[in-house]
Amino acid sequence: MSSLGKKRLDVAIAIAACAIGGGGISAAPTPGVEVPKQVVLTTSDIAMYTSIWKIYFQEELSNKQLIDMLAELGLVTVAAVGTAYIVSKATTAILCEITDWFGPAGWGIAAAIAGSLTGLFGATWAVYCDYIYRQKEQQPA
Repeated sequence: MSSLGKKRLDVAIAIAACAIGGGGISAAPTPGVEVPKQVVLTTSDIAMYTSIWKIYFQEELSNKQLIDMLAELGLVTVAAVGTAYIVSKATTAILCEITDWFGPAGWGIAAAIAGSLTGLFGATWAVYCDYIYRQKEQQPA
């Protein structure tokens, strides 16, 4: 397996682990206390983004570097990504609150939604990191 193929496999495993973990956290019923759960999920997502970066580039990525990179993509991208992320977290919190009323079936739905969103954002970040990695590999030394 090529180096890039190994990195992609490691990233896919990391995204799946975070998505499953996030889904598990979301499945736990917490009537009236969704905000702290969303803080934990957001922290987990940030850890996922930094681990994806580390898999590709073997270097730590600080929150400041992450913000700087998004700024390089353009303010519109930063605003769009930030807004989409905040809206998805708020929507997930509201849906988790509603699904708590339906017992185990609702908890399963909440887990699927949260896991899917984590997977989607992780995959999007992985595609971006993969693109940067391939660009760096093509540059002559």
